[in-house]
Amino acid sequence: MANETKEENHSITQAVSQRYAKAVTNGEQLCCPTGYNHEDLGQFIPEPVLKVSYGCGTPVGLSTVQPGEVVLDIGSGGGIDCFEASRKVGPRGRVIGIDMTDEMLALARTHAPTVAGNLGYPEPNVDFRKGFADAMPVEDDQVDLIISNCVINLAPDKKKVFQEMFRVLRPGGRFTISDIVADQPIPNYLIYDKAKWGDCLSGALTIKDYWGGLREAGFKGLHQVNSIPWRVIDGIQFFSVTLTGYKLVSTSTTPSSVFATLTGPFSQVLDELGTTFTRGNPQQIDERTAELLALAPYHERFIVDEKPVALAVQDSRMLAVFPEEAPCIWEGQFAVLTGPFLEVCDDDHHTFQCGEPVEICSKTHKVLQTTSYQPYFAIINRSREGVDSEPVICGPSTGCC
Repeated sequence: MANETKEENHSITQAVSQRYAKAVTNGEQLCCPTGYNHEDLGQFIPEPVLKVSYGCGTPVGLSTVQPGEVVLDIGSGGGIDCFEASRKVGPRGRVIGIDMTDEMLALARTHAPTVAGNLGYPEPNVDFRKGFADAMPVEDDQVDLIISNCVINLAPDKKKVFQEMFRVLRPGGRFTISDIVADQPIPNYLIYDKAKWGDCLSGALTIKDYWGGLREAGFKGLHQVNSIPWRVIDGIQFFSVTLTGYKLVSTSTTPSSVFATLTGPFSQVLDELGTTFTRGNPQQIDERTAELLALAPYHERFIVDEKPVALAVQDSRMLAVFPEEAPCIWEGQFAVLTGPFLEVCDDDHHTFQCGEPVEICSKTHKVLQTTSYQPYFAIINRSREGVDSEPVICGPSTGCC
């Protein structure tokens, strides 16, 4: 069975590689929703590289790059994201690009000296290496930032990819990747359709499985940066997501000297280390939780202080968003919690678990579209032909609010 799985994975990898190799010469536009700023990038990146730019982010993760950092691009293709990273890290930084397709590597390597010259660097700071996402030719704890643009869904063994990502990142490092995910598991007839692997379809995981695989590898602070609906095939919703996660430094469960208070908008949350917080109630946290809550997706939702800070209902720091007092309509909307929390409760008796679609009414949909809630959810509409439903009064019997 293990040998069969290995042969199937190899067959899929070969099919994807061959298709991307052909794209270098025939200019085929592959799979994913993307739109690079060619006018800006064309100032230093040659046209042949721009012509084979694929992905579902534009480019991902590079807004956080600091000069001198080491950036790794998984599935670097013709090199467009690596060359943009090269500009961001400066001549003292380094960029590593990994790809499995010889034709893509040859294209990237050919134009690396030109890009370096256009940037005014004495020599290229980009190293293009042949390799696979599930066995990266990179040393342990070497990378500050991992980027990947619509590539990991093409890898048959994503669990190993996530483990490799964690291995090569230094403690305190981060990733920001874009990929295609689905709202439900992919059926076998698509999984075994090799042509659709190259379309970024057959290899798509659900949010629950994608996020779960990253957490199992050791990442924390997983959160959605962006989410865009893409295609609907046989009732399966595919959408492009960009997400970020971190490799924590601390492993200590020693109690710290600080307390954390959840401010909202959720009434209760379960963080990635298994701690439950109730809005307005302070509790002492350990050193690892303190590091977790300092991360960007957590930081703005907590007050962390050396003294316990309890919040009364009328306190301006408390945040709650209630639905309007009106009938609601079922419109085919489903909400998916995309982190960083494992579970959250709102003020309307809903419990959302990370990656699990929950059907919501029009009033809840409006709540989740507010600036307080929107960053934590992806919204899917499963209605294919529109909805012509009558307004209902909310209550336990109607399944909402």
